[in-house]
Amino acid sequence: MDFMLDSLIDGRRFRLLTVVDIFSRLSPIIEADRSLNGKKVVTALKRATRRYSYPEVIQVDNGSEFQSKVLDAWADEHHVKLDFIRPGKPVDNCFIESFNARVRDEYLNANVFVSLADARRKIEMWRIDYNEHRPHSSLGGRSPEEMLRLHNPPRRPPYVQILK
Repeated sequence: MDFMLDSLIDGRRFRLLTVVDIFSRLSPIIEADRSLNGKKVVTALKRATRRYSYPEVIQVDNGSEFQSKVLDAWADEHHVKLDFIRPGKPVDNCFIESFNARVRDEYLNANVFVSLADARRKIEMWRIDYNEHRPHSSLGGRSPEEMLRLHNPPRRPPYVQILK
């Protein structure tokens, strides 16, 4: 998990909370808002875990939002370990840094945002395309969603014997 910063066409700044899974390269959520504190991080994670399972570990930097009591309580409640990188060493979190570079090149630098709602709409369209359609060489040419389906096949309903 990490943060990025960008601005609207009128110069007002907004932040992005970016989250990426190391195994599948899937981005379960990208949250855009004017400010993102620990409570908003938890709210975003709650939305992400409605569709995807809880992670075992979330690697984060030492930002105040990630050291907040509310995030710590959420992680403890759901048995999620927060793994803090060494201060000032973003290379320790290379997967999210690489993902953020892609977000910057393909999304932030390629778009102009007239409002926060516009930025949210565009980032969600980009995130869906990235997860569902974008082949990754590190995944054998599969998209992140394909990788998840391959390793987590949908559950079949239990066999029900019909008695006559």
